[in-house]
Amino acid sequence: MGIFADLPARPCGGVPVPARRSQKGLADRHRPVWHTTDPDPEAKDMTENDFQTRLAKLLEQIDTLPESERPKLAQLASETQARHQKMKKTIAELQESLDHLRLSVKYLVFDLEATRRENKYLRNLLESRQNGEGAD
Repeated sequence: MGIFADLPARPCGGVPVPARRSQKGLADRHRPVWHTTDPDPEAKDMTENDFQTRLAKLLEQIDTLPESERPKLAQLASETQARHQKMKKTIAELQESLDHLRLSVKYLVFDLEATRRENKYLRNLLESRQNGEGAD
């Protein structure tokens, strides 16, 4: 497990949260689950497929409206889809940045531990030299 494994995944409205899974790979660990903003704890999570299905149904319903109302609602649906794509891209970039940060922290912890070991060794070496000079 990584050094952040003990941190809980906290859901936020509209933001995917990495599912808590074993270390299978990035694709499995960072599969987005879209949380609704509904305060009801029984509310269902919206997956990517659910979103696309609901958007397609909305577009079908818009097509059944009178011609005068269609363009405005179709434009809103198109903007929603564009925002959704932008949000997915941003989330993917954010998760990539977090992965890089986690790796950087691991390297820093490793370097710190190595430095501590090296300092301990050098202190012991100095002490043994000082003890050797004091005995002469």
